[in-house]
Amino acid sequence: MAPPTDERQLSPMLSRLVAERATGALLRDSGTLYLVDGQVVHAESPAAPGIDVLLTVSGRLRPEGWQWAIDQAGARGAVGRFLVDSGQVTGGELELCHLGALFDAAFFTLSPGSGPTRFRYGVAHWIGPVRPVPACSVAREAARRRELLFRLWPHPEVDTAPVVTTPGLGGAPVTARQRALLALADGVRTPQDIARLLGRPAFHTLVDVRRLAACGAIETSLAAPPRQDVPPPVALALASTEAESVADVALLRRLRDGLEATL
Repeated sequence: MAPPTDERQLSPMLSRLVAERATGALLRDSGTLYLVDGQVVHAESPAAPGIDVLLTVSGRLRPEGWQWAIDQAGARGAVGRFLVDSGQVTGGELELCHLGALFDAAFFTLSPGSGPTRFRYGVAHWIGPVRPVPACSVAREAARRRELLFRLWPHPEVDTAPVVTTPGLGGAPVTARQRALLALADGVRTPQDIARLLGRPAFHTLVDVRRLAACGAIETSLAAPPRQDVPPPVALALASTEAESVADVALLRRLRDGLEATL
């Protein structure tokens, strides 16, 4: 099976919108990108938990605090600013969480085969201004994530089908984050359902799902045959554990670099 096409270059429509410094919403079947002056300021996708889920399920923000912000500032498109001004989150916390939600939703929105693309000029999101990101950076990160998932387990059906734990894992070690995922893999919930219940970005959940599928810890009703070049379960799980903190640090560095580039 060939790896996904490298789509680091912007699509023709997005390139044109960037060139004309357009403001509005780029809509696809898989999600929406919000632009201001040609930069991406927010993204939403049915496949990805929103910033509200990431903040509230994690316990960083109480659900009633989020609703208060929506009631007070949603109509004027300033929810993010209200959260900071009311002392519920710091500016740095909001920016990091917002960037995480933006890149997560953009990954699905920009996925190949997401249907027709439309653009509605002048449409703004109620979160309001937080931190814009160049469209080329968003597209490049989406491509990098697709390549990573392919390297982990080149069977994308595991991303959307209900997942279930496999009997007889054989004692292969898993991380605490993966154990929480396995506890919810009941054969009914999809990875997106699990991501929302855990309050985690959907992409991060897919990374764990594909790692667990590769080592035989979970499967779906559409499970593909195992790859011949996959390391033994124990070795793969250990490598997963060792790489987890490295991946988290790398993500934080990319977010930091993105913030500094826009200062």
